[in-house]
Amino acid sequence: MTAFASPADLHAALGQQRVVSMEPGRAVIEYLVAPHMCHSGGVAQGGFVCGWIDAAMAQATVGQDADMTPMSLELKVSFFAPARPGLVIAEGWVERRGRSTAFLEGRLLNAAGEVLAKGSSTARLMPRAQVEASARRAVE
Repeated sequence: MTAFASPADLHAALGQQRVVSMEPGRAVIEYLVAPHMCHSGGVAQGGFVCGWIDAAMAQATVGQDADMTPMSLELKVSFFAPARPGLVIAEGWVERRGRSTAFLEGRLLNAAGEVLAKGSSTARLMPRAQVEASARRAVE
């Protein structure tokens, strides 16, 4: 057994259906809100909403430089309307990037294009090899 799941496992756990588009600094990802992700009244649990937006923002960053990993320093999500079972679209983009820090923005829309939530994040950019080596040492 390995100590780490594959990226595909994470995407599956979040209900990722497909990457709609990915270009340097911008990503659009489609997710399926399943009933097991919802609490009372058929509303998606807020952690999933945060995860969808966070994943899109991270992919937007990786799209600029696949050798760097964005490590969240701060994440804020504002909820405007409930996400319900069905398809949702997470959009993420790099608002501004420096050598070691990125300021990210994102939002979640329903299939009709209505904004359900918006997010922003500050991420420290670290070399992917360094992050992976540190993670391996942590589980040894």
